[in-house]
Amino acid sequence: MENIQLPLEATQDQGQGSQDEAGAAQRAQQEEQMRRDLMATVLEPAARERLSRISLVSPERSRQIETILIRMVQSGQLRGKVSENQLIELLDQMEEAQGKSSSKKSTIVYQRRKGFDDDDFDI
Repeated sequence: MENIQLPLEATQDQGQGSQDEAGAAQRAQQEEQMRRDLMATVLEPAARERLSRISLVSPERSRQIETILIRMVQSGQLRGKVSENQLIELLDQMEEAQGKSSSKKSTIVYQRRKGFDDDDFDI
């Protein structure tokens, strides 16, 4: 059988693409590390713990809060460390702002089975 070879340019492009992907992944990892370090210096331990619990439930919301805190640090609005109470206030403000922009409010609806008898002791 004949050996099929790709043109030299095609093989170089594939190598370049994997290097770009590796570089992008490394930059993303460095940015994430910088974000974590900044949160560690800006937040008190209780506030960091609360934010980590929020990220378990809602990673998008945690990311939004982190972005807001980073902007506040960059603009000089934060002087000291953010306490848990200040983080809660920030969460409330964010909730109000989102509530005004969207009228969608999360509600829980219970649907119960009608006519279902789960009593096993009927005689």
